[in-house]
Amino acid sequence: MSYDNSKSFRPIVLLNTVGKLIEKVIGNRLQFHVTSNSFIHPSQLGGLKFKSTTDAGVALTYIICLGWVKNLSTSTLVFDITQFFPSLNYHFLTLILRKVGFELCIANFFLNYLIGRKTNYFWNGFTSPSLDVNVGAGQGSALSPILSALYLSPFLYILEKHLKILKILISILSFVDDGLLLLQSK
Repeated sequence: MSYDNSKSFRPIVLLNTVGKLIEKVIGNRLQFHVTSNSFIHPSQLGGLKFKSTTDAGVALTYIICLGWVKNLSTSTLVFDITQFFPSLNYHFLTLILRKVGFELCIANFFLNYLIGRKTNYFWNGFTSPSLDVNVGAGQGSALSPILSALYLSPFLYILEKHLKILKILISILSFVDDGLLLLQSK
């Protein structure tokens, strides 16, 4: 925050503080709802409450050590999806929100929040014209991790189901927008 020296103390930039607080509250409520309804895939770690980087390390160590005990060799495929959240199909995300059980007005709120956003700036009586900020929830947003986890969950459930049908022993760990597939075999 800064202030104008020519007059008494007057805050100039607090624009994003309230927005970030509201995003945090919405993200926490959203996470509570989807985890209490078991919609998030159990292998989804990171960016979620009680599923930290340490938990990912513990899970990875456990899977590999369990493979050793069973005399299995472990192969891994690790990937990172660059610019994952900004490149999502937000219309599909609203369909996921409906599948989770949110009413249409909530799904539409997220669609309107993530697409077609505009902002303008105020400075010493000057108001800028409206500017497009159509970037969804940006890097570091409190909504990015939970919305990314929601977006990936259907894929992880489908992948897991198909691999079980094919009788492929695989463990999946997903850390927000990074993935790790562990294949264990004799």
